[in-house]
This record gives sequence, structure tokens and C-alpha cells, in this order.
Amino acid sequence: MHRVDTTQLLKGVLDLAVLAALRDEDGYGYDILRRLRAAGLDDVGDASVYGTLRRLFAAGFLTTYVVPSDEGPHRKYYGLNPAGRAELERSAKTWSGFASTMDDLLRERGTA
Repeated sequence: MHRVDTTQLLKGVLDLAVLAALRDEDGYGYDILRRLRAAGLDDVGDASVYGTLRRLFAAGFLTTYVVPSDEGPHRKYYGLNPAGRAELERSAKTWSGFASTMDDLLRERGTA
């Protein structure tokens, strides 16, 4: 039986997942990675998350600030700005529509 490659699916939704992980609380890179894994995205890689954070920041969706750490190097925190919240809302609607369509297709085929 062919197994769906979840890493390919994840690439398409990682921006949305990272924005959602930052919805309620700012976080630094590894903290965001832990949130995603705790939510069930076990296959997400740290390099993917850091690249996504840099891309979302460059796109104007995130703010950053540095917090000193007693346990090592300073940590760069990321948070949603108003543009990021708007992008989260827009992307969540797009995802909901896509997921609903896929659910419908799978139900029609008797596989869901």
C-alpha cells in the first residue's frame, strides 16, 4: 500500500501552521518547533521552521525582538503583527475550504 508522504503535505501548509502556532503567544524558533510537534506535526524539521520564520518575517507578517537568556545565547522571538494576523485569517479560510473539498471528495469515494 502506498503511504502519503506527509512531508510534501507539510510543505504546503507550514506557513499557516507557524502563523497559527504564534496566534496566542510569541515564541522563539525551537519553542515554535515544539508547539508544532506537540500539535501532531511530528515530521516538521527544524530547518524548515527556521526558514519559514525568516520568510514570514521578510514578507512583513512577523515582528522580532531579542530576549537575553541566562541559559545560553540570546533568543530571537517572533510574534504576529496585524498583517500576520490578517494573513493567518486569510490562509485559515483557504485551508478550511480546501480541507472541506478534500473531505467531500474522499466521502464520495467511500474512503473517509
